[in-house]
Amino acid sequence: MQTKKWKKTYMTVLPLLAATLIFTSCGTSEPQEIALEKTPGANPMVGDSDTGDYIYGGDPSVLVDGDTVYLYTGHDASTDEQVEKAIYMIPEYLCYSSTDLINWKPEGTVMTMDTVEWAKDDTAAWASQVEKYGDHYYLYYCSWDKTGKQSIGVAVSDSPTGTFTDIGEPLVRGSVTKPQLSTFNDIDPTVWVETDESGEEHRYLAWGNGMFFVCELNEDMISVKDMNGDGKITSGTSFEDADIMYQQKGLENYTEAPWLYRRSDENGDHYGDYYLFYAHGWRESMAYATTDDLTGGEWKFGNVIMYPTSTSNTNHMAVFDFKGKTYFVYHNGSLPGGNGYRRSACITELNFNEDGSIDCFEETSAGLSGTVTELALADGTRIEHEGFVNSPADTDYPMRKVALGSGIGDLPTDGQWVLMKGKADPAKEAYVSIQSENKSGLYLTAKKDGSVVLSQDIDGSESFATAQTFRSMTGLGDKEGVSFESVKFPGQYLTLKDGALTLTEGADADSCTFFPDQAR
Repeated sequence: MQTKKWKKTYMTVLPLLAATLIFTSCGTSEPQEIALEKTPGANPMVGDSDTGDYIYGGDPSVLVDGDTVYLYTGHDASTDEQVEKAIYMIPEYLCYSSTDLINWKPEGTVMTMDTVEWAKDDTAAWASQVEKYGDHYYLYYCSWDKTGKQSIGVAVSDSPTGTFTDIGEPLVRGSVTKPQLSTFNDIDPTVWVETDESGEEHRYLAWGNGMFFVCELNEDMISVKDMNGDGKITSGTSFEDADIMYQQKGLENYTEAPWLYRRSDENGDHYGDYYLFYAHGWRESMAYATTDDLTGGEWKFGNVIMYPTSTSNTNHMAVFDFKGKTYFVYHNGSLPGGNGYRRSACITELNFNEDGSIDCFEETSAGLSGTVTELALADGTRIEHEGFVNSPADTDYPMRKVALGSGIGDLPTDGQWVLMKGKADPAKEAYVSIQSENKSGLYLTAKKDGSVVLSQDIDGSESFATAQTFRSMTGLGDKEGVSFESVKFPGQYLTLKDGALTLTEGADADSCTFFPDQAR
């Protein structure tokens, strides 16, 4: 278990929204069931289900087309909850649409890998990005080719929701790019189209794992531009002697998942430096670098902006502007049974400092419109999890035994919670599951020995669901408060006493009675 404390001063405390108590019965001295208002609009953005029929999807990308935002993911179809045995099994690309970033409409499958003739198999729909150009939409993606190398492909559609049709061969073959460090250097395409100050249009394509490559596309959007005019497509360190340029300087600890972005003003005109967001190190943090010229400039490292998530070894972002704000989409394994091979797309607002820099921020369970709640006793003592930064070591996952109590957090967010529908039975209004705001996918979990820990739902089983579900009751010590009875261990209540959160029969009623947001 991670125990390293790290005092982080860069966080901005999220506004706390009161949790409404809805009483379902009254007129008796015995504790009665009450319904706590559950949060709306929480992360993940898509894939959740009250029936337990989850749809996992990773490597998110985003296209803004008019007043609609389209989210694309690879469909993580792996059925193995044991991460050490899991493999990527991604047979297709899925699409969702929204006009408010809160409500997402499933648009279904936009392309399946069994339609790609050059692909080695039909279960490797790795990262993609869709770009609109003229009257067509272009899905840039990567997969294994028949030679055993990852290559960059492109498929075309008349609609953002597909169906996309592959052009019949790779756009960039893995055998072309140089240098080569592995068979999967050529993955994770990102595209950026703009017109420069002289009126010349540029259509940039970038990609890479361990390496970072950039090229320009022809106006057809399905072929690489011959930059040096020698009649063939080659790879090198500049566009003076090659058509695919290898860049590395300034990209500190670059791993994969690049995303090109440039800020825009109120008129939609781009300005300032180019940003390259990318996965940094392993387990993957998120970072960025900037340059003033995508073809000839040098990258300047900016900052690590998100540490590894609590539930996934990889991460992959999409950065986009919508209705005057900038948003950051990423993935984790926060759904029940989720992990680095069964991922989910999440979203948060991205804020820039006046000088264009970006501070580090945490993942968020509440998302854009969810409710964040503190649970505290009458004296203001609140439930917290121990303060720590997620470890880069794979052996520290999945997290199952994060300590809970009082006075053990480092940040205000270590004592903030998102109240979800009860996982044991979402239809029961008195049932609630309590998820950490800044350690997404980790829930208060009752144990047989009477302890309560913060744990990931490893397998989406009934056992985990009941252990992570509590029945909300009128407060044992004060009817204006709320007490939480374990569903797995009836008659046992969450109790915060002597710095620890445990289960007891409720003899010390005040230690079992919580007041949402009392301690803010």
